[in-house]
Amino acid sequence: EQITQTRAPGQGARDDAQTALIHQEEWTMHKKTLWVMAALPAAVFLASCGGGDGDRLIVDSDPNSCTVRSSGGAAVVVGSGVSGDPAAPEKASGYRLGLTAKHSSKYMAVANTPLATKAGCDVLKAGGSAVDAAIAMQAVLGLVEPQSSTLAGSAFMMYYDANTKKVVAYDGRETAPAAANGYYLVRQDQGDASSPAPVPSARRSGRSIGVPGVMRMLDMAHKEHGVLAWSGLFDYGIKLSTNGFQIPGRLGDAIASNASNLALDANAMATYFNADGSPRKTGDTMTNLPYAKTLKALASQGADALYTGDIAKAIVAKAAQSVGDDAAKTPITPSLMTLTDLAAYRAKKRDPVCTTYRDAYHVCTMAPPSSGGIAIAQSLGILGQFNLAPYAPTNPSNEGGVPGVMGVHLVSEAERLAYADRDKYVADTDFVPLPAQGLASLLSPDYLKQRARLINPDKSMGTATAGDFGTVPVGVDKTVEHGTTHFSVVDAYGNVVSMTTTVESSMGSFHMVEGFLLTNQLTDFSATPVDAAGLPVANRVAPGKRPRSTMAPTLVFKGSAPGDFLMATGSPGGGAIIQYVLKTVVGALDWRLDAQQATSLVNFGASNSANTGVDGSNTTLDAAGLVN
Repeated sequence: EQITQTRAPGQGARDDAQTALIHQEEWTMHKKTLWVMAALPAAVFLASCGGGDGDRLIVDSDPNSCTVRSSGGAAVVVGSGVSGDPAAPEKASGYRLGLTAKHSSKYMAVANTPLATKAGCDVLKAGGSAVDAAIAMQAVLGLVEPQSSTLAGSAFMMYYDANTKKVVAYDGRETAPAAANGYYLVRQDQGDASSPAPVPSARRSGRSIGVPGVMRMLDMAHKEHGVLAWSGLFDYGIKLSTNGFQIPGRLGDAIASNASNLALDANAMATYFNADGSPRKTGDTMTNLPYAKTLKALASQGADALYTGDIAKAIVAKAAQSVGDDAAKTPITPSLMTLTDLAAYRAKKRDPVCTTYRDAYHVCTMAPPSSGGIAIAQSLGILGQFNLAPYAPTNPSNEGGVPGVMGVHLVSEAERLAYADRDKYVADTDFVPLPAQGLASLLSPDYLKQRARLINPDKSMGTATAGDFGTVPVGVDKTVEHGTTHFSVVDAYGNVVSMTTTVESSMGSFHMVEGFLLTNQLTDFSATPVDAAGLPVANRVAPGKRPRSTMAPTLVFKGSAPGDFLMATGSPGGGAIIQYVLKTVVGALDWRLDAQQATSLVNFGASNSANTGVDGSNTTLDAAGLVN
């Protein structure tokens, strides 16, 4: 087995799929105490002591709530700019040491930036629900973290209703335009086999832009679980975009690294660059007045503002841009998205993917079109055949410690088997069904025991083969995903949100309109409709279809059903999300790590390849025993 030591996610020049470790969040509730990690300067714990009972609004009047404490003990308002403000721009990369799990007895919000965390916390303080907080957080994330998510993006939300003790999965994934077919990403003229590819690239062209879903999804969830008025949930985002905020390190890094692509868009240049054409830098104060205008429209008109009317027209016109705004007038292949596509978009509720782990925990995660949930559930089913306890990390109090070699091996082998099924079978099940009896077959205990028997404790399988479900004429698709951000919320009523939201690659398609970026989400589809053997790929483009994702927002409960809530987790990381989430879950459940330890734990794992990755960014730990 070849073990590859890698830089920490987040250490690369781009803030995309490499950001998982330092951005990952995990929440736990234990004996009525909420825990949350704080893995980067942005993921700061902001908690309160609420009150109230029954169906009344639980409003927190503590003036110190949603603040942090300075070294001298004084309350510091997030975003105030005073000494100790956690919103002070952080470095674009780096492994943070010495963080500990944070606790609250009432409610909690965490996101990748403290400004978004504050937005959620303020809503919870006012008696809002977890869904209310999620809307406020997304509104801020699209402003201060546009390299990872956008108002015109894609998201999945896992929601636990404490009253009904039910879990529901909300699907806000983008869709392909009605005019798209299997060659949408590789031919300018889809019907002409000799047609050149989209320019300047599939990603930078309009062909990568999907019909957005996140705001329709949040609208659906708010109508079912909102407590506060929709119109007030955008206030903090409006304030920041109007009055200004300091550019965080990762945004500053993303602007610089994506400058050449952003230069093709006049709106992006006006937003992220100075008058002399130089990129705005980390620590600079910037405003985004068009974004404030969009938030005001969403606040007053609801999600319809993005799907009909002037903003919708602007989205379609921007996606259809055929010539860049640069001096060279770079040709750009336009999208085929229409106003009808936008108006027709519908978010969906899905049955979550749930499984019982070691007869002690009930784990619920996202259903297709995400592949992440099935892969997490399959991996846990396979790992349930092994005792992982003896391979717990040594010295876990030191940044989660270093896991045992056998622990890394077993988890990585389980992931290889799960990725093999993912690559072949999982796509948008509204278009391509899962094999055999569907989810029941893929998660069958007998099937997963059979898969577990393929693991040799002494040697890696290298590359796994997908499970045998008879004659299933579909090819293999290893399309790589990027980007994303994750946040989690627990409200004073006991409801929980775990939500992963994305623009795909860093700053998406680089098309900017009305203050926000458009995604390149459709590049998560297979670029071609058939594989090398000529078999149709499940994840091929089709009209109205949703591209496969790996996002895996996850909820964990004690016992065999939802009710005794234990943990909410999720991660950025593109195609590696499965590995990051599984590591955190195994760390918490099998190795009894707390929230911070499970998150700080050395990242490790494997997609279905011969290499097993071991994160080497924390140089204070000796991980040499894991690396050949």
